[in-house]
Amino acid sequence: MKNRRLFWRIVDTIEAAIASGEYPVGSRLPPERELAEKFEVSRPTIREAIIALEVREKVEVKTGSGVYVVDHQQKPVAVSNVNAFELTQARALVEGEIAALAAKTITAEELEKLHETLVMMKDMQNVEEADELFHQIIAYSTRNGALINLFENMWALRSSSNEIIEDYNIVCSTDNNKTLAEHTAIYQALSLHDAAEARLAMHKHFNRLINVLFDKLEQQALEEVRRKNSANRDLYSIESLVKTKG
Repeated sequence: MKNRRLFWRIVDTIEAAIASGEYPVGSRLPPERELAEKFEVSRPTIREAIIALEVREKVEVKTGSGVYVVDHQQKPVAVSNVNAFELTQARALVEGEIAALAAKTITAEELEKLHETLVMMKDMQNVEEADELFHQIIAYSTRNGALINLFENMWALRSSSNEIIEDYNIVCSTDNNKTLAEHTAIYQALSLHDAAEARLAMHKHFNRLINVLFDKLEQQALEEVRRKNSANRDLYSIESLVKTKG
């Protein structure tokens, strides 16, 4: 989104530190408490950032030992000029198939992480970040590099133009309860390892988003008509003529 919240700024900062060699491959990140003090945030916020880094395959969490940097090079993202409708339709097609494949490959640990994003969304904590993390976990659970690359490229397109940023800001701010219900339906299908239902649930999710975008366009068109009518009413009103003549 246009203004990334603190959660993702921490992720970006740690990723940059990994890329610069401050945290080389195989090294252990500072303890959660130290990171919380360094970034001046709560420890739960650091945990969320670590989950995101783990999903992106930047780190590996070893129980009882710590968080270690792994060897995973980010692929360059191709960005082209598309609109929000094209992007959402493409995401529906690709992420529908990603969900279908993930239903067969997702692990119990990944399902647990997926459930954590639902809790974040329900508690209204970092809703936008929870949404991105939800879709990331599903994509990465396929273990298909081509699909993961497609997913990352499409997500990057969300911030490729001001038009898409503004459109998705509208979508993300529209009825969090419906988004939570749709994510829950996707999660339940994945937990049952039902590929057809996971695909359908993902398609339903994106179909609503497309309808929200159309509703937004209709509202903007109506507001423009009202604005023009108001200007014309002032121009041609008798009161206006009388005042001008007087």
